[in-house]
Amino acid sequence: MTASQAHLAASVPFDSTAQLMTEITAQLSTQLSRVRLHSRRTVPSCGTAAAAPTLVAVAHGSRDPRALETVTALLDRVRQHRPGLPVRLGHIELNAPLLPDVLAELDGDAVLVPLLLGRGYHLKHDIPATAAAAPHLRTRIAGALGPHSLLAEALHERLTEAGTRPEAPGTGIVLAAAGSRDPHSAADTGRTARLLSARLGGTPVVPGYAAGAGATVEEAADGLRTRGLRPVVASYFTAPGRFAAASAAVLGAAAAPLGDHPALARLVLHRYDQALRSRTGSDREGAGAATVAV
Repeated sequence: MTASQAHLAASVPFDSTAQLMTEITAQLSTQLSRVRLHSRRTVPSCGTAAAAPTLVAVAHGSRDPRALETVTALLDRVRQHRPGLPVRLGHIELNAPLLPDVLAELDGDAVLVPLLLGRGYHLKHDIPATAAAAPHLRTRIAGALGPHSLLAEALHERLTEAGTRPEAPGTGIVLAAAGSRDPHSAADTGRTARLLSARLGGTPVVPGYAAGAGATVEEAADGLRTRGLRPVVASYFTAPGRFAAASAAVLGAAAAPLGDHPALARLVLHRYDQALRSRTGSDREGAGAATVAV
């Protein structure tokens, strides 16, 4: 008999030895139960899955405060779609946190998903250079978000939310984009214009650019008017900013940027998954999967 059991026997009156033994057995069972529970807490389980690579969304950055708010809301949707996936935000310029600072805080594996709608200098040069400057990380860079049918879905809904009837006869859509001197960027925007036109049942959709090469938004709108069409502006921007505002001002109004549309959140995860599957593969609907593996 242990000291605690002896103390119990001396301090608690019992009518019989059987009662005493019953009480001792009960206390021993309670103590053994606690030991088993403690054991479960301290012994690690086997077969734990490795942590998923961090999804680092790479935004351009803007002086418009609504841009950061919008991108933050978009990434909140991404997290809702895939709980437990580590998601971070890094900017190329103008906003904190900047991408180099975010990568410096990480270790292990990361997939950089550019929140860019086409191929251009940032995707081909700036982002790979930043990834290469973080040799402590194993990184992959996903392709641009566009072109993709999910973007056409989001653009369609933004046009409808703005009160327009994009499928109505006599309507023409100006797909207002940031623009670039890179011909691949223009090709990607043109592909999105065709995807949107197909979704709208054949409504004409023509690109117009706020900068870079190609027709301006105003020139694109004038071209639609010469065809007898009423131009409507679709904002092919991930978030509000200077270019989106300038494009909307051409006609006095425009559909909202893509923002935190659910289709855009799904597309971000699609590009992330695509980059993990292949280092060199390409999406059948547009941009390449992983372009860099540092």
